[in-house]
Amino acid sequence: MDFKKPDFKKPNIKKPDISKSIESMKSFDWRSLQKYTSPKAAEDLNGFLEKLPQNVSHSLLIAAGIAWGMAGVLGLFTTVHIQKLTELRAELEEAQALQPIVPKIKDAAVNPKEVKVFEEKVRDTYHGLDIRSNGSSIAITSSSTAQFAQFREAIGHVQNGGSGWRVNVDRLCVGRECGQHALAASLKINKVSVDKPG
Repeated sequence: MDFKKPDFKKPNIKKPDISKSIESMKSFDWRSLQKYTSPKAAEDLNGFLEKLPQNVSHSLLIAAGIAWGMAGVLGLFTTVHIQKLTELRAELEEAQALQPIVPKIKDAAVNPKEVKVFEEKVRDTYHGLDIRSNGSSIAITSSSTAQFAQFREAIGHVQNGGSGWRVNVDRLCVGRECGQHALAASLKINKVSVDKPG
């Protein structure tokens, strides 16, 4: 294969002409600004402010005074509230700094394969009971209450069955209330997971 090198054209960028700016600054009459900084200019401003009440109506001066007064009150109100908000923010930051960092504890379902292996091992130990796993749950049933001692031991065995297992009893039934089984227990198996605090 024959690859051609792309033909890139260099962009035509004009450099700014600084000499024109320098020439215009040189041609500016800087002496024209002196009349604004002279003592005569300050006297003129003072005279204008002294004659202002004579040249402007009283109602306009009152309106201007009210506007200045409202602006002052608004400025004071804003300053006070900003100060209060700053204090509240400092208190909130202090309270957050005192709050301890606590890890989050969650229950995570145990791997169903691990539960299935445990079920097969326990089924051979307790012959009078029907032990079945479903996901991360184990159901233990018996058709006779005569198996109660084995039933109780099997529940204890599940609770101590795996490393880090946390067993919750979803259903526990003994006797006539159970329906088709004289003994029934449904146990849900979780593991505790600790998340790092964020």
